[in-house]
Amino acid sequence: MNFKTCKGLTVFLLIALLAVFTAGCAVKEVGVQIGQGRTLKGGPPPHAPAHGYRAKYMYRYYPSAMIYFDITRKVYFYFAGGAWRVSVSLPANLKVRLGDHIAIEMDTDKPYRDFEKHKAKYPPGQLKKKKKKK
Repeated sequence: MNFKTCKGLTVFLLIALLAVFTAGCAVKEVGVQIGQGRTLKGGPPPHAPAHGYRAKYMYRYYPSAMIYFDITRKVYFYFAGGAWRVSVSLPANLKVRLGDHIAIEMDTDKPYRDFEKHKAKYPPGQLKKKKKKK
């Protein structure tokens, strides 16, 4: 056996030993949050509700105007001209009537996907009634 063969065998054995030792170590995936509360990995399965660990986006929903405001990105989502629009400011006719809002956490950057659900759950004027009851 010459030196090159011995050196190659040593490298092979080191790699094999490293593979054996690392295969025995259990590595658990851990969620990591970067910057604005955006979770990259981990959390509940995709079918679970989007709150807590997996929630990525925080919105204010204004029921009386049917408008969403993304708190992190500072943009508004509103329906106009038959489509949902995204803008850093609202048209003047919409600003006037924003009214009360409800905080909503979601795992999507398109809050209007659940608009029908939010519209049914938070009809215009309902938030004022709840505040008066307290």
